[in-house]
Amino acid sequence: MTTDKPWLAQYPKNVPKTINPDQYESLIDLYEECFDRFRMHPMTICMGVTHTYGDVDKASLAVAAWLQAQGIPKGSVVALMMPNVPQYLPTMIGILRAGYVCTPINPLYTGRELRHQLNDSGAQVIFVVDNFAQALEQVIEETDIKRIVLSKMGDMMGLKGILVNTVIRQVKRLVPKYNLNDPKYHVTKFPDVLKKGKSLPFQAPKTALQHKAILQYTGGTTGLSKGAVLTQRNVVAAAMQSEAWYRPVTSDINEVYINMVMALPLYHIFAFMLSLLGMRSGYTFILVPNPRDMPGFIKTLSKQPFHIFPAVNTLFKGLLDQPNFKDLDFSSLRISQAGGMAATEQTAARWLEVTGCPMVEGWGMTEGVAAGTANVITDRKFNGTIGIPVPSVDIIVVDDNGETVGYNQAGEMCIKGPNITSGYFNKDSTNDFTKEGYFRTGDIISMDEKGYITLLDRKKDMILVSGFNVFPNEIESVMLDCKGIIECAVIGVPDEHQGEAVKIYIVPADNNVTKEDIKEFAIDNLTGYKCPRHIEFVSELPKSNVGKILRQKLREKHMSDNPQTL
Repeated sequence: MTTDKPWLAQYPKNVPKTINPDQYESLIDLYEECFDRFRMHPMTICMGVTHTYGDVDKASLAVAAWLQAQGIPKGSVVALMMPNVPQYLPTMIGILRAGYVCTPINPLYTGRELRHQLNDSGAQVIFVVDNFAQALEQVIEETDIKRIVLSKMGDMMGLKGILVNTVIRQVKRLVPKYNLNDPKYHVTKFPDVLKKGKSLPFQAPKTALQHKAILQYTGGTTGLSKGAVLTQRNVVAAAMQSEAWYRPVTSDINEVYINMVMALPLYHIFAFMLSLLGMRSGYTFILVPNPRDMPGFIKTLSKQPFHIFPAVNTLFKGLLDQPNFKDLDFSSLRISQAGGMAATEQTAARWLEVTGCPMVEGWGMTEGVAAGTANVITDRKFNGTIGIPVPSVDIIVVDDNGETVGYNQAGEMCIKGPNITSGYFNKDSTNDFTKEGYFRTGDIISMDEKGYITLLDRKKDMILVSGFNVFPNEIESVMLDCKGIIECAVIGVPDEHQGEAVKIYIVPADNNVTKEDIKEFAIDNLTGYKCPRHIEFVSELPKSNVGKILRQKLREKHMSDNPQTL
């Protein structure tokens, strides 16, 4: 493969080839620019309650002043464990404005997962919504947490919030009992942080682009999660890259306010990056605290127009499977951004048919602040690729020896750009980079002559059958066309004859679908060595917080069910 960056020729006219994050002195500069420019604009809407950019500015300054008053050394790590509620962004921005590093935590974590992240990051302070305080109680004795800020879901919703909190606690009983009353933990209620913080002095710290901003832990699909160190420069760059990419469409939206659906959790890197992209452009975020409640989600979408809809394939599909989703007004929808996992042609076709807006697939990773590759935003046809590198991103494809492969040849994707991490927290990251400084993604891809990239699979998920490489994504995509299959996932399992064999886990539509039907379909549509040797029906597939299927969990299940194969 040549290094002439063939993808640049595919860029629309108004998309720049490069971006310059160094136009800002710090991430804080960017945030303050947004607050000044869009002060009166609505920034978030949640359960019918609106907060302007000015509101979020004031609340984040109060959080920052309160944190500084606690005497925590500059550069310390502060944990944030909340769903998509109005207090999330003021808290996160407040942590950064105060001169600290934020580590976002998935609120659905078990005690074990939470303990690992708190200890690995060294966090001493945590902001947590009380729905999830029980998990914290289980492990807090084994962590360095000295201060806890407890929040309720409705804390920034005024009178509406009282109702929300009552329903959550008394009616739905969604707050498990917990006890964090020990005085050594210095528990403060979130409204008190805002109240006290408003009257406390705030000293703007001297920060720069090279300073750490976010300690973002990877999904942990292969064991203990690792903290990717994301600098202010990484974060600013990713937001600018994505904004530049969206420009051909967003520049043509002539409405006063552009609404972005924020159903992806803000603690996930994809949503975090989108929040920054949106702020630079003055967007309004429609916050969805619980997207798993599909009827409630659809009701939220019916309340106001929505222009940009980022989601993962499972979320798009879940909405399409709701009978009343098609009745929504899609006339304002201009961008449907798929990411986080491979989008399927079936879901993309249905989405276009129902909404009239094509699903645009891209690829990103935690280590690159969710920016990497994307399909051209004005393309209306689903092409099954993850697109081309976005501005200022360079990608090479290498074999197992580190040699660059030719066009249309499979190899590992290695990436370089201003958005890419310098490594993992408290880990030796030398082996994560090539000698030329490209980050090894672990993804197997091929690139064509135009620079378009096809994602074949994760390196670690690749199955070796009798010396042939088999990619689970390919099989899953084919098998989803088989009648009676709602969802499926493929793994490799030990096989004494072939080294590994293909096993497929299937969520069937009903009891009518048989293993024989599936075998016949596979034989008709797949090369012999790719056909599943083992078929297992399950009621559901294990998924991450953003709907990504966790193949590692299925491998563990297989080993547990078949100890003789160990």
